[in-house]
Amino acid sequence: MRAFDALAFPANPERVGGGMLGRRPPSDYTLWFAFKFLPPDVMDFLILAILLALGVWVLKSREQRRRIVLLGSSLGSYRIEKLMEDLTQGYLRCLGEDDPERREQIWSLLHGTEEALSNQFTRFASEFARIDAAETRVSTLPVAIPFAHKLFPRATFDLRKAFAIHARGIADAASNRQQQTPKSKAFTMLAELFLMQHSCHWFCRSKTVASARMLARHQTRYEQLVASVAPDTRRAYSALIAG
Repeated sequence: MRAFDALAFPANPERVGGGMLGRRPPSDYTLWFAFKFLPPDVMDFLILAILLALGVWVLKSREQRRRIVLLGSSLGSYRIEKLMEDLTQGYLRCLGEDDPERREQIWSLLHGTEEALSNQFTRFASEFARIDAAETRVSTLPVAIPFAHKLFPRATFDLRKAFAIHARGIADAASNRQQQTPKSKAFTMLAELFLMQHSCHWFCRSKTVASARMLARHQTRYEQLVASVAPDTRRAYSALIAG
């Protein structure tokens, strides 16, 4: 506090900061004069607001770290992220291949990766479903608020159910249930995977942060993502988050 007081209320303002002329510009005294002439009631309110904001930030950060650890510990024994990366790179390679025969070979090889990823995520979703429901609630509020899932239980959804929906969607895309062309199938699979990834970020942070990351990483808006998954996934997912 003494260090802060020395900066906010200098005993000799002309000697603080130095400079070529040994004096600070008048504009640098703005903070000092603002604090010096604030009424005591206003000062108390500002201090209380700062302390409250700091407390909320600490609680929010602690809860987010707990959620990251919970999800990370569950995902740690699976190769889901690596398979997603391999599949995405494989799709891009296939779409850039000019030789039809070579392109067909790559599509066939990628089917094995799709099946492996589907099996891995189905097992993960089954394991995650055994976690206590109180630990898997996700707030539908646009910003992260500490204990929002307890304060506003109606504005939440169960991540375990979301993962079950994602598992079915990924499995259906891998088996090409909709009988799509390879290109359309790849588009649907990526949408299913990205929506699952969005749910993970939503659980760890907030919907706003998850949507911003999706837009930054994949140039895809959240609404566009939901519209791109299979119809069965879209209906089940929309019903879940709507409560």
